Amino acid sequence: DMEVKVMATKNLKYFMRPELKEEQIVEVPGPIKDENGEPIMFQIKKLSQRHIDKIYDRHKVIRNALDKKGKPYIVDGKIVKEELRDNTKAYREVLTESIVFPDVHDNELLAFYGCVDSGDLLRTMFTPEEYSEVVNMVNGVLGLGNDEDEETEDDIEKAKN
Repeated sequence: DMEVKVMATKNLKYFMRPELKEEQIVEVPGPIKDENGEPIMFQIKKLSQRHIDKIYDRHKVIRNALDKKGKPYIVDGKIVKEELRDNTKAYREVLTESIVFPDVHDNELLAFYGCVDSGDLLRTMFTPEEYSEVVNMVNGVLGLGNDEDEETEDDIEKAKN
């Protein structure tokens, strides 16, 4: 009977993947070369989807929705709330949390470039081309599509209208 066969294949062992319980570190050749022209290996931590979601949640703000004159919208006697996410900052944090080597939290590196935080350092220690390669590298390791790319304020404004 068909019903019995379907039940037999409903084995949950395929969903119990130990590698998803810990965020593994993967080595990938980076955009910077050593003195022999060999690419320097970067270490990227495979952040879990849950970890990435938590980062994005930290960059969420709920505020009163305002009309063009700056007055709150009121519907049925209640002030309307809007949820805003700073996707650019959230994504930068995903980058800085996933890059293990080079250590973008290193005080010596921060001091060398005169940066206050690792997000700023990432944008300072690489050329625009290298930065773009680093972003693609991290997206590849994390399995993020390029739709996860940094959103600009303009994109957010367009989305609201």
